[in-house]
Amino acid sequence: MSLLEPTPWLVLLAGAHLGFQLTVDRVVYPALAEVGQERWAGAHAAHSRRITPVVAVIYPPLVLVVAWQLVAHPAVAAGWLTAAGTLVAVVTTALVAAPTHGRLGRGPDEQERARLLRRLARADHVRTAGGLVAVAGAVLLLA
Repeated sequence: MSLLEPTPWLVLLAGAHLGFQLTVDRVVYPALAEVGQERWAGAHAAHSRRITPVVAVIYPPLVLVVAWQLVAHPAVAAGWLTAAGTLVAVVTTALVAAPTHGRLGRGPDEQERARLLRRLARADHVRTAGGLVAVAGAVLLLA
């Protein structure tokens, strides 16, 4: 396998994305949900500042390498499986997670915040599932 091919990069990036999603799903969001209302604004702002660079490092290269894989090997089903998982994660981020974080950043009352955090957790479960599918596809590309 050559580093001039998309497959090793796709395995690396899909794995990094899944690790990121599992960390957010199992560690970051549960910890954020435990923050009291009086500390919420500062905690959410700090989370947003810290997570944005990580998202910027993971998502764009992943999307680019998925596209590279599909262009280089359009008839390979495992590449399409990886693309589908990645698409689920990206679309869920854009249509659910990002707008929910926007609403959380506007300082909702405690009841609304709890509802929004549940929505965010559900969205993250979907993103994690997308990440798992993407990794499965990437690993199949190695076979």
